Amino acid sequence: MSSRKIALVSGSNKGLGLAIVRALCKQYDGDVYLTARDVARGAAAVEALRAEGLSALFHQLDVTDPTSVRTARDVFRGQYGGVDVLICNAGIAFKVADTTPFAIQAEVTLKTNFFATRDMCNEFLPIVKPGGRVVNISSMSGSMALHACSPELQARFRSDDITEEELVGLMERFVKDTQEGSHSKKGWPNSAYGVSKLGLTTLTRIQARRLTEERPGDGILCNACCPGWVRTDMTGSKAPKSPDEGAVTPVYLALLPAGAKEPHGQFVSDKEVQPW
Repeated sequence: MSSRKIALVSGSNKGLGLAIVRALCKQYDGDVYLTARDVARGAAAVEALRAEGLSALFHQLDVTDPTSVRTARDVFRGQYGGVDVLICNAGIAFKVADTTPFAIQAEVTLKTNFFATRDMCNEFLPIVKPGGRVVNISSMSGSMALHACSPELQARFRSDDITEEELVGLMERFVKDTQEGSHSKKGWPNSAYGVSKLGLTTLTRIQARRLTEERPGDGILCNACCPGWVRTDMTGSKAPKSPDEGAVTPVYLALLPAGAKEPHGQFVSDKEVQPW
């Protein structure tokens, strides 16, 4: 088993994920794994980094495929005894002009951005090593969605005693309410992407609380962050930040120094803890 440290970034063959891998290759003292659903695309991204003089490793990982997730977990546990840095970046968004019915957008978006990310975290969090860092790539869209929710929903998403089961129930309810065409009436905003990231930030707060309760001496820090509006295939060419600029806050959280106590269970943007 290798004694080297290891960082793993999901959804990292292009865009923000690739920029995070690039920065870690330059700054992280350990093995950096680029992962992607598609092996050929992942291998091509590793080659592109090699042309820049950077050394990343590749492993296939599709966060929406439980078998793929468990296979990757078993490989990293077997080869390294776990992971030191886990960055959950895989995510999707429909374009604003997309005419796909909102109910379908809600189901598809939450499937990847919330449910699949949660499933992956539930497999990988137990193998995060002491002193580990967990970073969930969320979005300011989640905060905006929170503010657009009914006061009752806001109170639950902000509460310090919401459980993962309750959160999952709320996310399932949003999808069901969109299918019934009643989501606005029931206090939900009109952004499937926003609700998916609202769910992810809330999930991060729950995960952090659980890590503190279940592994109090392990010094693991778990945070969500907004990379900013970044120019990628997903967001389009008008965004002000380059992917490398978007990677700054996620990488800052991934490389918080040993022994740091905070931030933990926070939503962070431009390296600053944001109110929730």
